[in-house]
Amino acid sequence: MAEISFEPPRGMRDFYPEDMVLRERIFNAWRTAARRHGFQPYDACVVESLDLLERKSGEEVSAQIYCFEDKSGRRLALRPEMTPTLARMIAAKQGSLNFPVKWTAVAQCFRYERMTRGRKREHYQWNMDIVGEESCSAEIEVMAAAVEALRLMGMPDGAYRIRVNNRALLSELLGKSGIPAAQHAAVFLALDKRGKIPDEEIAVLLKAEGLDEAAVAKTFELLSVQSLDQAAELAGPDSPAVARLRELFALAAVYGIQDVLAFDIGVIRGLAYYTGIVFEAFDTAGKFRAIFGGGRYDNLLTTIGGKPTPAVGLGFGDVVVGEVLKDLLGEEVTSTKGGVLIGYMFPEQREAAMRLAARLRAEGEDVDLMLHKAKPKQFFARAGAGNAADAIFIGPDDVEKGVVRRKHLEDRSETECKL
Repeated sequence: MAEISFEPPRGMRDFYPEDMVLRERIFNAWRTAARRHGFQPYDACVVESLDLLERKSGEEVSAQIYCFEDKSGRRLALRPEMTPTLARMIAAKQGSLNFPVKWTAVAQCFRYERMTRGRKREHYQWNMDIVGEESCSAEIEVMAAAVEALRLMGMPDGAYRIRVNNRALLSELLGKSGIPAAQHAAVFLALDKRGKIPDEEIAVLLKAEGLDEAAVAKTFELLSVQSLDQAAELAGPDSPAVARLRELFALAAVYGIQDVLAFDIGVIRGLAYYTGIVFEAFDTAGKFRAIFGGGRYDNLLTTIGGKPTPAVGLGFGDVVVGEVLKDLLGEEVTSTKGGVLIGYMFPEQREAAMRLAARLRAEGEDVDLMLHKAKPKQFFARAGAGNAADAIFIGPDDVEKGVVRRKHLEDRSETECKL
């Protein structure tokens, strides 16, 4: 029999207690930001129908995910993302929901892909979706919540930018360049690979979709647009897509997040279901993949049999932002001190230690109680190496006096505490 490996399956992760510090920092920021912005939490089964995923992403999706048949021959998969599940759940109760709805989830997702820095085969993803709202109030609301989450994690505003575009704008410009609407989806898919493969290969993909040399050149020329004003000149004064973007940036100023937003015509988001404004956040140093991304997807519910319903969503994974935080903040993101460690010298002090621990816990404090007697040197060595901010060590004299010393481990100051 082969030896058992102590490593997790390739692309998967174990989280030891020291790893949970960063994970909880991220998760707590997500949940706090979602709650402050009025999003309601939801959850769903981690196993999803493969038919649903193929309806949303195409039959080729099965090569990119963990899919299987159960014992009854049902075609199932570990969910690669939450959006198809959200759409299914919304469609199931579409007649009884009070729209617009604002839903949020922190979901573990699985994708069988080639691993690179910032991409694993499983990750946790924060999803925020607003379903049933046509105005770009929905887009700015999810972006504002994401900005707040980054701030709660300790990310400085200058460390990242949210790059914003409108696929409808790019469609307008492609149309003015003579590229028919039927080819726009394929063009988006090809251009979304920019930066991942050479432009020469992208040109080959575009030509394979029927674009001639002139159209390919014009497409790359559009990607050289540097500002929304420049795009507006090309689109003309009556462009609905430009007007929508201008409204979005005006609302960003109302929210006080205008400085972290930037127009970028190269942001496309390759998924075909996006229909309007799209966005991606990147670290300003350019070291990492996208921190989060999302956009408007007004047609997704209809593709799975639901009624036409406007929607905006954001997906924010834990892997990249964890790497960015470690790069920016160093050890600060993986170290946290809080609560109190209580120990005792002899078995006779155990009950006093337990009573004190119970009382402090009832008062709302986090207490780690040592479960056996210890010598002072052993106790304080453990306290110094752990996560407690304070330490209380109970000896025979302390029980007699009914008072113990509570030591603050960082500066060694002490206060009295009644037993």
